[in-house]
Amino acid sequence: MKHLLLSLWRRFLSDLNLQRAPPRFYRYDAELLQAVRDLALSEQRSEEEVAADLLSIALAQRETQEEKLHYWRSLSWREQQVAALACLHYTNRQIAARLRISPSTVATHMRNVLYKFQLHSKLELRQFLADWDFSAWEDIR
Repeated sequence: MKHLLLSLWRRFLSDLNLQRAPPRFYRYDAELLQAVRDLALSEQRSEEEVAADLLSIALAQRETQEEKLHYWRSLSWREQQVAALACLHYTNRQIAARLRISPSTVATHMRNVLYKFQLHSKLELRQFLADWDFSAWEDIR
């Protein structure tokens, strides 16, 4: 399997016209290697195919998380508070009471958040950030 991962890495670098030594990520533990083998066997595919697919999926997920973080960092502190509380299913009135601001100010912040995230509703925001844990925001006022 080590040779398989090295082969994938070399092909990847070759496709990008880069010539560098492979990183040490190929030192996976036996459990992970066995999981790839088992998955390949159950799907009746080669270990190389499965490893390439898993790497592709991981890179896509990382790109998505980086995109989310980029949007998040574009928010002001107050917009982050409003967005986090909205993702915790607080209403605008509840958010206003917690942050000691008016409901119309909350609505303005929420409009800005949705605009910056290129979304249309709180539901879309909650779905977009569904894999984020906002529980620590419960205590922030």
